[in-house]
Amino acid sequence: MTLRASRRGFVPPFIAMDVLRAAHEREVGGAEIIHLEVGQPGSSAPEPVLDAARRALANEPIGYTDALGIAPLRQAIATHYQAQYGVAVDPGEVAVTTGSSAAFLLAFLAAFEPGDRVGLAIPGYPAYRNILSALGLEPVHIAVGENAHYQPTPELLDDLGSLDGLIVASPANPTGTMISAAELARLTVYCRDRGIRLVSDEIYHGITYEAAAATARAYGREAVIVNSFSKYYSMTGWRLGWMLVPPDLARSVECLAQNVYISPPALSQIAALPVFGCRVELDGHVTRYRTNRDLLIHTLAAAGLLAETGVAVTPGLDFDPVEGGGWVRISFAGSAESVAEAARRLRDWLPQARW
Repeated sequence: MTLRASRRGFVPPFIAMDVLRAAHEREVGGAEIIHLEVGQPGSSAPEPVLDAARRALANEPIGYTDALGIAPLRQAIATHYQAQYGVAVDPGEVAVTTGSSAAFLLAFLAAFEPGDRVGLAIPGYPAYRNILSALGLEPVHIAVGENAHYQPTPELLDDLGSLDGLIVASPANPTGTMISAAELARLTVYCRDRGIRLVSDEIYHGITYEAAAATARAYGREAVIVNSFSKYYSMTGWRLGWMLVPPDLARSVECLAQNVYISPPALSQIAALPVFGCRVELDGHVTRYRTNRDLLIHTLAAAGLLAETGVAVTPGLDFDPVEGGGWVRISFAGSAESVAEAARRLRDWLPQARW
């Protein structure tokens, strides 16, 4: 008898991770690769984070924590919302998660039933639609474009029929576009009035160059807010994120977290406690990202192939399975030296590129 494999696992790959694997394989073979394929800061976690981790390893048992995270970290996150956005958050509404990826899984499981229709922008982060599909939900692609600033609007949603959920990201991956505070308020009201559960991906907050990003939490408690210590806080490998959970989903999220993850990584939680006090260092990283962006802006159309240039980038099909073939996603979060070398290789690879 042939054993059956679940169809839920037949989701497309996250191509960025396939490119990362291929790049690592070439590095094992001796190739020198510059990594622009994953959105990962080139800097390590701030020194106070590393110091907290060292102290914890020396003095703490590093065991299980509460499923929703240690109380001091939940309080620090709540305090962050008051300080950064002027928004009051009860620490009881905060759920610390095993990366933002776990937060999305918990949110989708708690908020939606199989068959529910969830809208998301295309181009957009591929794991949204792949996790939704694996859970038996229907991803509804919203064909945002330049005229809509690559973001969903109520007018675009009106053309989609009934929706059960909507995922927005501001700043967005891969486009980097943002939803203004006024537009985010309008989307929040639109979803509330129609019974649409809003999931707001805010993991790139802090990495902005003109205006600060707005949080959907400012416009009510119905939306699920997802954030992460990975991007602005330079803690990708620590696998730590958080959610602000609406009251009606709180117990569901807690029970799901208990059963699926037990608890977030204890060492990472303890280490993250001082990170909200590291803004001077972290804002310095953002300044570097802006310099890197300006350096690469002339080569976005000259993305190159890994095998020919040794520069690893992500195909646009990862983010848009329909129109993405003509695009690539480049991360400029690495060191200034690596980005400059990548730009040089791309310039030399395409003689028509001009500076």
